[in-house]
Amino acid sequence: MFRGSMTALVTPFTADGVDERAFQDLVEWQIAEGTEAVVPCGTTGESPTLSHAEHMRVVELCVEAVNGRVPVIAGTGSNSTEEAIQLTRHAQDAGADAALVVVPYYNKPTQAGLFAHYEAIHNATDLPIIIYNIPGRSVVDMSVETMARLAELPNIIGVKDSTNDLGRPAVTRRAIGEDFVLLSGEDLTVAAFLAQGGHGCISVTANAAPAQCAKLHRAWRDGDLATFAEIRDRLVPLHRALFLESSPAPVKYALSVLGKVAPRVRKPLVEPGEATCLAVRTAMAQVGLIPGSNV
Repeated sequence: MFRGSMTALVTPFTADGVDERAFQDLVEWQIAEGTEAVVPCGTTGESPTLSHAEHMRVVELCVEAVNGRVPVIAGTGSNSTEEAIQLTRHAQDAGADAALVVVPYYNKPTQAGLFAHYEAIHNATDLPIIIYNIPGRSVVDMSVETMARLAELPNIIGVKDSTNDLGRPAVTRRAIGEDFVLLSGEDLTVAAFLAQGGHGCISVTANAAPAQCAKLHRAWRDGDLATFAEIRDRLVPLHRALFLESSPAPVKYALSVLGKVAPRVRKPLVEPGEATCLAVRTAMAQVGLIPGSNV
């Protein structure tokens, strides 16, 4: 089962394209810090602005760098079913362990359309598929009933839930069963998500604070509620700061402060403004990622 702290990896860029060295160094750091799975080419990885060649290359770079040490869950979603199939087939061929497939954006499919989309991807590949339900970005919210129908397909194994509805994991667990993997996509509410039956989090914050995010999940599994509560509360300022502007611009800035990647994002995103940068540095100091004098 996929569980614990999983990082929705950013994609570092140079002026000419993907910064392959910085990306693989980031993956190596994540594993060393305790991250339990990595997710290349999700929306945090700016997948909508990666070319197909770049998207496939990033997945390959991730599988190569990981070298079997932790699971690789490749983002392969699209609002085109055929494109999602092609990306999922490539991820399977590249050696990824699972695919993260976002609910189609812009098209606004019905629940029947959602079922048809995921069924087609499922039938075209052998890779385990995690549904990514994020109505804030895709507009459409997959219902628990539709998810339960999809869960009857053997390779639909779980959901990344970014609805921020803290009743959803409990309702989903009851409707589908405890073997269906429930992953949060909302850093600020991950503690409550775990208490509602969740198994882990595909996290933006873990890009910049991988050790603390991993320790949070280990404390939960170990029943160390004092440590769990302490880390939960400590991370709040960082969770909030990293979403003051459109993600992943703030977290890329945070990683640039740590010397891990350049803050460069692709248009239509832009680098965060000075007020956001100050808020991010302040939060990083409060969390203990940088000295307070560096703010």
